[in-house]
Amino acid sequence: MVRGLESAIIWTDDIARLLPFYRDLLGLKPEFESDDFVAFGSPTGGSRLALGRHSEVSGQTKDPFRMMLNLSVDDCQAEYDRLKAKGVEFLREPSKEGDNLIMCTLKDPDGNMLQLMQQT
Repeated sequence: MVRGLESAIIWTDDIARLLPFYRDLLGLKPEFESDDFVAFGSPTGGSRLALGRHSEVSGQTKDPFRMMLNLSVDDCQAEYDRLKAKGVEFLREPSKEGDNLIMCTLKDPDGNMLQLMQQT
């Protein structure tokens, strides 16, 4: 029986291109780091995110809308403002969704889609 999501890996041809984005800009904390793989810990003990170098991956994602990661934030607008000022490309500004969610959409350096999500 499948119990839930343990982790997600974003494959790339260049860890050095993605690592500063996830570690330094987004603020995720590596719990394991090598030349070919980085695993970020989960502050809540939940699912983990990893970056890995893969021989079958090259350059920008071919289909950025196929997959999207949702990242939890305390203040979506503040994170949007902070990341936008650092040159991060956003596709959607923060907006309210339903009664209890604020979210915005952005791209990482490989063109992968991410959403920042704030529960209100």
